[in-house]
Amino acid sequence: MAETALNAHPSRQRAVEVQRGTARAAVLGVSDGLVTNVSLILGVAAAEASPAVVRLAGLASLVAGACSMAVGEYVSMRAQVELLEGLLMEEARRLRENPELARAELEQFIVHAGVSRRTARQASRELARDPAHALATYARSMGLNPDELGSPWAAASSSLLTFAGGALVPLVPWFFASGRTALLASLLLAGAASLGIGAILARLSGRRWPWPAFRQLLVIGIAAGATVLVGRLFHVPVG
Repeated sequence: MAETALNAHPSRQRAVEVQRGTARAAVLGVSDGLVTNVSLILGVAAAEASPAVVRLAGLASLVAGACSMAVGEYVSMRAQVELLEGLLMEEARRLRENPELARAELEQFIVHAGVSRRTARQASRELARDPAHALATYARSMGLNPDELGSPWAAASSSLLTFAGGALVPLVPWFFASGRTALLASLLLAGAASLGIGAILARLSGRRWPWPAFRQLLVIGIAAGATVLVGRLFHVPVG
């Protein structure tokens, strides 16, 4: 019952999602998709490209970016999981080869947690009798949870879908309108979405929402402004 209550705690759930990588991949995915595509769309539109070209560029950016993000996230998470698994295997080997040294280190870790030396010695002896429990304690001493190392496939899928979702937001108006109307709608949708992303980031980190939300809006504004400037400078219509 106590363990269930602990796992249900909001802070505990946030910590689990951060370590697994899914929350990070989701937030980064939707943010990158939004910034990338709104910048690209506004830049191409500023060069006086036709609505069809804007749609094609936006769709190509969505597909390419989503696939790139998914592959990158999978490789990153796979490397992280393999590294953590290697650390745990090394600790398991040390437990087998030199159990007394491992027990002494475990005792020292418990003492550093604020437990008396006598209690720590007794606890380390009890834990050393079960290698699985001892290994789990070692892992937590390094800030790891051996049961929650993360899923590369989950992170990759989350990144792919959220990037695509973020990239789709500023592209939608170009399927129903063109010119200044579509441009203004893209800007408004991107601005609203950026504020929402900032608010979600604030909630995940336990902070107040205004600054993260407006910071996200500022980032998108700078990126979009840079690409609009490039589009205006080159000013190459594509019919």
